[in-house]
Amino acid sequence: MCIKKSLLIPTIFFFSISIWAQSGMPIYLDYLTDNYYLIHPSMAGVANCSKVRITARQQWFGVENAPSLQTISFNTRVGESKSGYGAIIFNDKNGYQSQTGAYFTYAHHLMFSRNEIDLNMLSFGLNAGMIQYRLDQSDFIDSGFDPVISGVNESATDFNVDVGLSYHYLDFYAHITAKNLLENKGINFSDQGLSYVNSRTFLLTLGHTFNKIGSEWSYEPSIMLLNRPSTKEFNADINLKVQRSMDFGSVYAGLSYRSSISTGEFSDTNNVNNIVSGETLKYITPFAGLTKGNFMLAYTYSYQSNSLVFDSGGYHQITLGYNFKCRKRHYECLCPAINN
Repeated sequence: MCIKKSLLIPTIFFFSISIWAQSGMPIYLDYLTDNYYLIHPSMAGVANCSKVRITARQQWFGVENAPSLQTISFNTRVGESKSGYGAIIFNDKNGYQSQTGAYFTYAHHLMFSRNEIDLNMLSFGLNAGMIQYRLDQSDFIDSGFDPVISGVNESATDFNVDVGLSYHYLDFYAHITAKNLLENKGINFSDQGLSYVNSRTFLLTLGHTFNKIGSEWSYEPSIMLLNRPSTKEFNADINLKVQRSMDFGSVYAGLSYRSSISTGEFSDTNNVNNIVSGETLKYITPFAGLTKGNFMLAYTYSYQSNSLVFDSGGYHQITLGYNFKCRKRHYECLCPAINN
């Protein structure tokens, strides 16, 4: 795809403005590498171990101001109680816009089984945090005819909350989360007719782990649905993760396919009839990782298979983790998010 130089600045600018409708930490495929807490607050303290996870994601290597994301998270159980807590710090940069945020989490876990051998648990979680939005317009050329471009650095700070619910029953799990419940002003251009204040996002995750009795292999198919009403986005992730137990820990690999159920429209400037076409978002994401003792390492690669993309390169992500204060494994289930 070729973009004319004269259109590059306004294209990048309005692309950056549209991202404010997706304020808050972006929803990528981090959760598949033992990191469900990043997107579901009800997972804080659900595991047998306290967990620290660090992720670094870089898109479009070689492209200036390409999107990048860094996160660090921690979650743990409060002693032997039913309460858990956690914290997430993230930095998200996308061209001329960026956002930095910190969330604090409280979760409560209710056991319905008669003992802790058979897992039957309902969890509630709440995130509360601050997000600082920044938009650098200093490189834009303000010729005076565009009232949107101010040519200065703008920033704003807002408060927001997420709520979530998780249910684990033996080898089955389900999570539902509502993110960004409050309306944020962000970098608001309401006087020019550009106002993005509603970034509510709804997530639903369902999964199940299978294996044969005595086998070292397990198979975990799952699906995640994402809906963002303000931008009419509706995406679906279809995932398969395969894990093998080893003497030193475990190794796993998997594949995820993300597709938007909604269709985005664009016009082809090379077509003299200026025909409007439609295309759905498509991501193919292989991932692999291992655990050794209390440490974990994972790599995720995402490839966008659309015909209309900024660059043909992939998106690389590294995840590092450390588990500590591990308690005895309670549950006789294939539930890696709980027993690890």
